[in-house]
Amino acid sequence: MLDKVVIANRGEIALRILRACHTLGIRTVAVHSTVDRNLKHVAMADASVCIGPAPSPQSYLNIPALIAAAEVTDAQAIHPGYGFLSENEAFAEAAEKAGISFVGPPASAIAAMGSKSAAKTRNS
Repeated sequence: MLDKVVIANRGEIALRILRACHTLGIRTVAVHSTVDRNLKHVAMADASVCIGPAPSPQSYLNIPALIAAAEVTDAQAIHPGYGFLSENEAFAEAAEKAGISFVGPPASAIAAMGSKSAAKTRNS
């Protein structure tokens, strides 16, 4: 069982993941941009890490910052939530390479689903 999960998202999506983790007894790490530091999910998490300035490409889409957040907090997993990097092969692969569980499909499945023809061939 996981002990600690980084929630790589914000707002209502992060709150839903956070509540589920707490119900399961899993500690949570909220990530946030500089302007999101006062959001509810940050206050409710067991820990938080600022991952950059407000523009999403510099924070919530910054894969190295998200991996670093997991590493500095000793989290075993990253949950991407919905949107942002949830279907990003490079993010799943970066987590796998860092020895961090990606809560979602493996990078290979994300890559296959990115191509309809490969997905159809793979699933038939």
